[in-house]
Amino acid sequence: MKILPFLFLFVLIPGLISLSAQTALPDTASRESAPAPAAENLGDAALEAELAEQLGAEADTTAAKPQSSPALQGSQARPGGLLNPQISAIGSFVAAGTEKEAVVKPLNLGLSEAEFSFQAYVDPYSRADFYFAFGSETEDPFLGPDSEAAASGEFEAELEEAYLTILSLPFGLQIKAGKFRSNFGRINPVHPHALDYIDYPRMYVNYLGGEGLSDKGAALNWLIPNPLDFYQELSLEVTSAALDGPSFQGGSKHLLYLGHLKNFFDLNDNTTLELGLSGIYGPNNAEGDKTAIGAADLTLIWKPLRYNRYRSFAWTTEALFSNRKMPGEEVNSYALYSFMRYQIGRRWFIGARYDYSEFPEHNCRNEKAYSAMLNFYATEFQKIELQFQHGVPAEFDSFNRVLLRAVFVIGAHGAHKY
Repeated sequence: MKILPFLFLFVLIPGLISLSAQTALPDTASRESAPAPAAENLGDAALEAELAEQLGAEADTTAAKPQSSPALQGSQARPGGLLNPQISAIGSFVAAGTEKEAVVKPLNLGLSEAEFSFQAYVDPYSRADFYFAFGSETEDPFLGPDSEAAASGEFEAELEEAYLTILSLPFGLQIKAGKFRSNFGRINPVHPHALDYIDYPRMYVNYLGGEGLSDKGAALNWLIPNPLDFYQELSLEVTSAALDGPSFQGGSKHLLYLGHLKNFFDLNDNTTLELGLSGIYGPNNAEGDKTAIGAADLTLIWKPLRYNRYRSFAWTTEALFSNRKMPGEEVNSYALYSFMRYQIGRRWFIGARYDYSEFPEHNCRNEKAYSAMLNFYATEFQKIELQFQHGVPAEFDSFNRVLLRAVFVIGAHGAHKY
């Protein structure tokens, strides 16, 4: 791997971050009192109002001045506040120790991943998002002793996501095109460092890969109007299936199809319920044999209005069923996980998770995991997490491990909601 391009990035990116921070945050005090909102939280109406206000101010300023050149009449430029993209850098430090057969193996001491995000509105009708990641592979004790070879400590560069979103289409439609994390289940669209636990659930690892499902293609999102007036969104995706995962592998002759229906309900002033249904259909080998996966996710969140800064409770459960067709064989298997988290203070959370997973090609083997978590959120830009896990692999002896992670965000705004 050539090192010159990466040296160039690490010299250029801090300067861009500094420029973006100066543009978005005039002084340190204003950042501490009111952090800049993420780009995805700006609605179309707010953006158009801001554009109109700034363009109107420029028109008033230039109305009394003579035009310097007829060639410039009628031309438009982006307002200064929207000229630069919002830039963030995210660092994830991980330390882990695994105890197996009375032997403790520490590893991953140091920076595990660095991610850089560039986000901006192209115009009032579209937005562009880019995510670059530099990370190292780590040992997965569920895979046995041979997995230690993956913990090399070498950093590899990856274009994690790069897509354009068309925001303003008729009938509440949006279109996204490029490389993106698929809208499957509850957590696949979320980057791993933004989750409330350090490792990925075994359901995702065994069926979608170590960091979930990400592919190149196009997606259509529709905010469905309904007579009951609750939030309902339908997502349809068609991607290239150029994957090398446990469930889906393909090539230029095959495509991967995905659908996700999200339903969001307000049960009362303090409680919300989210129900999601997902389906994926695509090839599992170069010959075109197909795999179909159906999944459901349920999330209940309690956050009282009076003490919402100090008390909250969240419970998420996901389950999937897989049907894999191979030459002369058909395999049906399933997996699930359930996660609960309770807020015990303004910055402290405790949680627990149970994992059960079979395998796409084998339903006679399974593995389990039991995890406990402690999370400390210093601010919205920094968190420290501790996780203990007891794992029961399919073919190896059980193990215990402790994981410690520190995540920080710098830049104009936080790239993800924690």
